[in-house]
Parts: sequence; C-alpha cells; structure tokens
Amino acid sequence: MLIKKIIKVVLLLLGGIYVLLQGFALEVEGDTVGAISFILLTWLYVGWTKHKSKLFLLFLVVFTIAQILGYIAWYRPELKEGQTDYLYYISNILSIASYGLLIIKMLLQLNLKTVFSELAIPVIVLVVLDVFCVSLISSTTESSFNYYEYALEFTYNSVIMALLSMALINYMYRNNNKSMLFLIGSIFIVFSEIMQLAYFYILSDDNSLGYVYSFFLVVAFVFYYMQSQHIVTDPTPAYSDDCIEV
Repeated sequence: MLIKKIIKVVLLLLGGIYVLLQGFALEVEGDTVGAISFILLTWLYVGWTKHKSKLFLLFLVVFTIAQILGYIAWYRPELKEGQTDYLYYISNILSIASYGLLIIKMLLQLNLKTVFSELAIPVIVLVVLDVFCVSLISSTTESSFNYYEYALEFTYNSVIMALLSMALINYMYRNNNKSMLFLIGSIFIVFSEIMQLAYFYILSDDNSLGYVYSFFLVVAFVFYYMQSQHIVTDPTPAYSDDCIEV
C-alpha cells in the first residue's frame, strides 16, 4: 500500500510538471515526463487494481507505447525532404487503436437491443453531431497535411468523437458513478485533442494552449483511472415505480 501511495504522489507531481513543460513549449522534456507517467500509471493499474479489465489494460499499454514512440521521435535522425515520417504514422495509429479499444470495451458491455430501443433518437442525434464536428475540426487543418496525413487526422478525430458519443450513450444506459467518471474523462480527452490540434497547426504561437491541452489530458486520465477502480454493474434505473414504505 505504501508503494501505491508513493506512485500516486509521484504521478500527481509528474502531471503538474508535464503541464508546466508543455506550457513553456519544452516539448522534448514534456514528452519524456509524459512517457514516464504513463508507464507508472500502467504499473499502478496492474499492481493495485482488484478487478482488472483486459481491454482497459490493453488501452493503457497501447497508449503508453504511442507516447514512448513520440518521445523516441525526438532523437531520430533528421528527415530529409520527401521522406515519410513512419514514427508519426505508427504513434498516431496506436493512439487511434487505443481509443478504439475503449469503444469496443463499452460496446461489449452494452445491451445493444435495449440501447437502440430506448435511446434511438439520442443515438441518431449523436451520429449527426459527430459527422458535423469531425468535418468541421478536420477542415481547419486540411491545408497543413498531405493526403495521407489528412486521412489519418480525419480518422483520429472520428475515433475520439465516437469515443465521446459512446461514453455518453454508456452513461445514459447505465446511469452510475463508473459511467459518469468515464464520460467526464472522455470529455476531457476530446477537449485535449482539439486544443492540441489548434496548438500545433492553427495557433502555434499561443503557448497558453500548451497548458490547456496538457492539463485536460492529465485530468482525463485521472478520471479514467478513477472509473477503472469501479466494477461494471447493471444499469441503475433513473427512477423507481415501487411504492415507498413508511
């Protein structure tokens, strides 16, 4: 238990340092701290979580590998003009895959027949909003990418919006603390990714966005870890028709 508490304290300190480094545009140092933090977070989850989820653990592992590759990319030989940045593609594909694992995790836990029968209208509205938001967000950076980079970015944006929508559907279906924590974490993930996109490709001179997106990312994983400590339970009814006994 002492080691668990020490790791939590270290993670909180590293989270604060990560936000400061990204805010000061010290990206190499920030990615170093980020990679170490995710390794420690994965260790914390594996070592001290009673009811582990294989898919959530796989999400942490894949996302951590993506962060490590992002760190390694700073020390590779400089790319010549026309060379393909394979690490960029691999790390982003791994991030997409990690979020996809969370979507699969929720899908496997949902009763899809009940979801579509009770939440058909919200699902349709969310699909329409996802298409609109992804198209709008992706169009702002279209001129910054070549065809393959844009396709990857479009896919990335589509997956994180799908993650948020699934988290909201999961919360409406389950109506419990675990689903609420997961929804809050997903909201912060989406905000973090959007702010990061603006920081690197739209408002690169605005260092304040570095503080914002990194802070949102830290908060998102705090909530993801918190929800991982709760077991999956049956949906909680929003109200009860049972008479109250006096």
